[in-house]
Amino acid sequence: MLKSDAQALPSSTADAKRLKRRFVPALQTIWSYRASYIFIAPFMICFILFIMLPVIAAFGLSFTYFNSLEPPRFVGWENFRYMLSQDLLLIKYALPNTFKFATIVGPGGYIASFLLAWLISILPAVYRKWFTLAMYTPSLAGGVAMGIIWLPLLSSDRIGYLNSFLIKLGFISEPILWVTSKEYLMGSMIVVTLWSSMGIGFLAMLAGILNVNPELYEAGKLDGIRSRLEEIWYITIPSTKPQMLFGAVMAIVGAFKAGGIGTDLSGMNPTPQYAGHVIVTHIDDYGFTRFELGYASALSVFLLLLMYLANKLCWRLFGTKEDE
Repeated sequence: MLKSDAQALPSSTADAKRLKRRFVPALQTIWSYRASYIFIAPFMICFILFIMLPVIAAFGLSFTYFNSLEPPRFVGWENFRYMLSQDLLLIKYALPNTFKFATIVGPGGYIASFLLAWLISILPAVYRKWFTLAMYTPSLAGGVAMGIIWLPLLSSDRIGYLNSFLIKLGFISEPILWVTSKEYLMGSMIVVTLWSSMGIGFLAMLAGILNVNPELYEAGKLDGIRSRLEEIWYITIPSTKPQMLFGAVMAIVGAFKAGGIGTDLSGMNPTPQYAGHVIVTHIDDYGFTRFELGYASALSVFLLLLMYLANKLCWRLFGTKEDE
């Protein structure tokens, strides 16, 4: 009798009961952890407002023509077609310069961060904090260091510190245009970015190295490890994989977004003969100079895709199956 009654119920009523049985326990679980959600609410609100919504907006605007004066007009894949086939500045300058810059600065800064973190970790504790502060400070200096250190150092006249020093030593007879010539601008950008690359990834790797269990090194010596290099390869690196993954991701993000330093060094936009023109400056050009915000959004989506693929490579190298 009960079975026939249940069969007689309308399908909508039965579906409602199934949904209730499924979601009520979930809502009860969420309510039981309400205090935890209150603590993460500030982060989630900021994440949604300043990261998630702008990314969604960029995806939407990438399929439109938008000049900031008229309402966005849907153009489909036109922006991406133009990007990959007709944007000569992107194809000839921005893409090659971006890959060159990121290939050197990303791995170079990452390796330097790990080596410096390891060297600092073997120092006595009384000196360790001062060396850590000295390495980390350049990443905080930003524009202050640019105006106080790098612009006077790389000035293209005889008064520039580097030119003056090299002329006095007899290595050169005429000043070198370090930041205003096509030949030297990219090298100057790479040096300045590497100098300031000891950021949060460097601190994460240092913390990971300092927290490696000392007993592992003692066990390694009993198993036949006889050199510092073997300790690093067989013990330090495997024990700090999470921190190294984080450092790799931060190095990639920093390398892709630091390309605008060419404009700061040369004082020109675009840079001389587009020698320092990368995707970041290409986006700035279309977004804030030409006000073609739809195409600038398409470029931003393309850059986001490149960063995503690079991060996936890092996960393959340093991640674990549990992380995936």
